[in-house]
Amino acid sequence: MWRQEDLFFAGLGGGAPTGEPVRKPQELAERVAAGGSGITFFPTPPLMHGTSTLTAFIGFFFGQRVVVHRKFVPEEVLRTVAKEKVTSISLVGDAMLRPLIDALQGPLKGTDCSSVFSVSSSGAIMSDTVRAQFRVLLPNAVLLNNFGSSESGFNGTATDDSGPERGFRVRVNSRTRVVDPVTHEPVAAGEVGRVAQRGHVPLGYYNDPVKTAETFFEKDGERWVLLGDMATVDADGVVIVLGRGSQCINTGGEKVYPEEVEQALKAHPDVYDALVAGVPDATWGSHVAAVVQLRTGAPRPSLDEIQTHCRARLAGYKIPRQLVITESVRRSPSGKADYRWAREVAVAADG
Repeated sequence: MWRQEDLFFAGLGGGAPTGEPVRKPQELAERVAAGGSGITFFPTPPLMHGTSTLTAFIGFFFGQRVVVHRKFVPEEVLRTVAKEKVTSISLVGDAMLRPLIDALQGPLKGTDCSSVFSVSSSGAIMSDTVRAQFRVLLPNAVLLNNFGSSESGFNGTATDDSGPERGFRVRVNSRTRVVDPVTHEPVAAGEVGRVAQRGHVPLGYYNDPVKTAETFFEKDGERWVLLGDMATVDADGVVIVLGRGSQCINTGGEKVYPEEVEQALKAHPDVYDALVAGVPDATWGSHVAAVVQLRTGAPRPSLDEIQTHCRARLAGYKIPRQLVITESVRRSPSGKADYRWAREVAVAADG
């Protein structure tokens, strides 16, 4: 449950996503009347997803054009980009960026997308491999892996050196911390905690006082919210997001976060999409299982081949011990991972 003012500053950039937030409502009208910028925003996921809703309202408050589609169809998205001279695209991770790449390399090769100067993702990561493929096609476009949640709005943007080797590294805003989930004190560099945000946060979950009490707290006279993401902080204050605590796999006492393994899997040339889940294991408690969708026409890799590929990028305990090849990886209409489905598929294949 968001107050409008809190959402305005936490999720909409305070009326000025590229500058200082407004200090009074009148400034919005003044900035719009002054014109300038000439940005055309194109939120491509369904509007039920925060990525699209917030992008659209950022455009409205910023006095810029907003283009919307009824459904994400890669070819139609690219035609619209060319027709409307779109400058800023928002999407949800590889599940949406990769089909755009395929279309640009195939049926819509040569489509004029030179107007695009930024492509941003939130809700899922654009992996290193997919970003590199896109940069070949649109070398002048900036790719932004944004980090945030429904409970916090926008928290920060990933650094350019993020990846399987160094992790998902985020330079967060001044309102974001990594804290001990019990004491709510900031963690020391290298320690694991939960991402939290202070100040402009929601009032709580609608009709759920128990979950609200678990997630929201007050400290030093300010309201805070605990995100579901676990993270560490390095000596320079950069936050390394490990993944959702609820999806963490405990294998032999070691903790594995699916997103890291998925990035490594997607770096394989024959892997189109992948999800990782934990499967009950009599020896290890759980083992890491990879549910993989291959590229069209790609040869079927063996588990040993996948393990060899991942071993060059991940610690040994993070290597998948099970490989399930599926016709397509199931995701929500907005591109978010369906981990319950992935776990069910992996468990069924293991049995």
